Amino acid sequence: MNRLFGMDSPLMAALMKIGDCICLSVLWLVFSLPIITIGASSAALYAAVHHCLRRGGAGIWKKFWNSFKENFKRSTLAWLIELLIFAVLTLDTVVFRSIRLSGGAMGNLYWAALFLDAVAITWMSYVAAYAARFNGSVKEILHYGLVLLRLHPIRALGVMLPILAGLALCMLVPFMLLFVPAAVCWICGYSLEQVFRLHMQPEDLEKESAQDALDQESKTN
Repeated sequence: MNRLFGMDSPLMAALMKIGDCICLSVLWLVFSLPIITIGASSAALYAAVHHCLRRGGAGIWKKFWNSFKENFKRSTLAWLIELLIFAVLTLDTVVFRSIRLSGGAMGNLYWAALFLDAVAITWMSYVAAYAARFNGSVKEILHYGLVLLRLHPIRALGVMLPILAGLALCMLVPFMLLFVPAAVCWICGYSLEQVFRLHMQPEDLEKESAQDALDQESKTN
């Protein structure tokens, strides 16, 4: 019994990860409330998930807050551009849905518009993750987010599908919003990091490996 509930037991480790997911999801929700800050909040969420959940680092609040401040300007500007594009695509989706319900010939374009909405949401996730992990201007993070999505369409599905599943789950069970954002970010991170590592310089990969080793050593001590 002591082993089961010990601090180093798999059960307690899992419970701590769940608690971290809830904390980060709540932070993301709170910092996203003004709407215009969703871009910076999403970048901060990815940075904290990558550092604390994926790599075992400490300081959830510190990592989230620091990343939010560092990425606020460019991520907010990028988000406003993304929001405008997404609004146009959503308007098209609504229009084509109305045509489809009325039996119009162009109604089948509803499915194409719906797919473009899903692609746009996936692109937003790439942009937030890229902003969290790398330097660059607003133009660069928007551009490279789209380029990486197009270069690796199969891995893009590893981002799109968890996001759509998370959205569906939150629509069915609203209180899951307290857990799903960080959990989905964590899952998407596996595909996103694979894509990033394919395009990172060898010296940057070595730095990350060295940092991972230091984090593990400090965690063990």
